[in-house]
Amino acid sequence: MQIELSEQESADLLRRLLAGELPDERGRFGPFGGCFAPESLMPALRGLADAVREHLHDPSFQAELNAELKSWVGRPTALTHASGLSERWGADVWLKREDLAHTGAHKINNALGQALLAQRMGVGRVIAETGAGQHGVATAAACARVGIPCIVYMGAVDVERQRPNVDRMLQLGAEVVPVTNGDATLRAAIDEAFRDWVSDPDGSYYLLGSVVGPHPYPYLVRELQAIIGREARTQIQELAGGLPDSVFACVGGGSNAIGLFHAFLGNADTQIIGVEAGGTGSELGKNAATLVTGTPGILHGCLSLLLQDPDGQVRETESVSAGLDYAGVGPEHALLKTIGRVDYESATDADALAALRECCQAEGILPAIESAHAFAGARRWARQHPGARILVGLSGRGDKDMPTLSRLLREEEAGAQAA
Repeated sequence: MQIELSEQESADLLRRLLAGELPDERGRFGPFGGCFAPESLMPALRGLADAVREHLHDPSFQAELNAELKSWVGRPTALTHASGLSERWGADVWLKREDLAHTGAHKINNALGQALLAQRMGVGRVIAETGAGQHGVATAAACARVGIPCIVYMGAVDVERQRPNVDRMLQLGAEVVPVTNGDATLRAAIDEAFRDWVSDPDGSYYLLGSVVGPHPYPYLVRELQAIIGREARTQIQELAGGLPDSVFACVGGGSNAIGLFHAFLGNADTQIIGVEAGGTGSELGKNAATLVTGTPGILHGCLSLLLQDPDGQVRETESVSAGLDYAGVGPEHALLKTIGRVDYESATDADALAALRECCQAEGILPAIESAHAFAGARRWARQHPGARILVGLSGRGDKDMPTLSRLLREEEAGAQAA
């Protein structure tokens, strides 16, 4: 199945998106999105949709959320001029520093907002999933802040490569459950979290970590992460004197990217580029580049683009980054690709790791491996657009990745000695 739209249809969908008319009442972003869930979960999803309508933009809820974002999360996060990268790339490079937010990544914006929503709904516990562990840490911290117990499902593969974040979750009082089913990464963790929610839909709140899943999650998470782009837009105009020529962010499920992109969608002169995990190859199963190579299908409750074989079976992914190895992507990203407003490309493991080291050496900043994919894409673009102003979303810090980075460094040293 392929989804093709005419130029007029694409223009109309972008207009409706900018006007706040998407998602529609069915949770659709044009042909994508929706709510495809077991009947046992539909009352809980309808209840969540009602709570979102009642509370999310209520002045008292926004006042509480904004006060916590300021005093506890540390917003607004900084916009840093990357002078070292600017010199190396021949461009004017700026970094939106979500790595400086409490718990070390953009994930806390969403986790805090949903935890406050769960508190207002009066649930007894929170369920979450995590890949790189940052959403798990953010959820554990947010639930501790509001006083709700939480359980976090995490693929067994990710537990091993993200051990520091597992230990942080445990210190924050969360129960962490390794998932050994399926590919034992993020997709399997989401599957297990949904199973748990089905068993207790009335007493639990599923705190989904990205702009994926059934309606209203893609909308809810987008709204909570849109603060990234609103801040960045104001900051870059104040500090650089104008809007960027291009905006880059890494894309897994897509929450940090949609949060940054949303404020710039209406500016036709700003090119927007999402960078996915190219893994180790272009063949199916060797990467997590859903928007680059995926096809339409339903996964975890919504219609979007997926990495699937000709028989519709969702394939396992490969990436050095635990946070980008998801076989699907948010439906709003699928729409933005289909209508041509956002360009999506991929960066290989090797490209991302090289970009990570360059950022460390040029800026004294250790980005997450996820974020390094955006740096790799921005560096490529800069070479083709000398002197351009580039905004890069630095979605998280790389402390969590040190076990992986240390292992790779040891392997490199061993290889050099053998040679």
